Amino acid sequence: MSLEKNVQIVKDFLAALEGRDKDALLALADEDIEWIIPGKNWPLAGTHRGHAGLENLLQQANDTVETSFPEPPEFIAQGDRVLVVGLATGRIKATNKKWEDHWVFDIFVQNGKLTKVREYVDTQALARASETS
Repeated sequence: MSLEKNVQIVKDFLAALEGRDKDALLALADEDIEWIIPGKNWPLAGTHRGHAGLENLLQQANDTVETSFPEPPEFIAQGDRVLVVGLATGRIKATNKKWEDHWVFDIFVQNGKLTKVREYVDTQALARASETS
């Protein structure tokens, strides 16, 4: 696939993510997708595999956080890889605390589907917003 098509697939995926459109997300994800969120003591951290893992991650995200993307992200593409650099803001539902997160997604696209996502987030900002005291 061309770089432009890969970037468009990632843009569609991010739009579906922001719109919480599970069906569109699953349609854009390979059945064997692997989504890695490094970290510990954070409900979304871990390795999520396949459509079942993606659905579980989306449910956990819906239960845990409210998220918005106040500005368009930057896309950098080479081969099957698309890096996305962006900003997210939101609120942890359990604590009602707001957070701001500068993030990077490292996404692989093959045959028109996302096969691997590695998400780098500001875990300190999210941990602070998750503190109950």
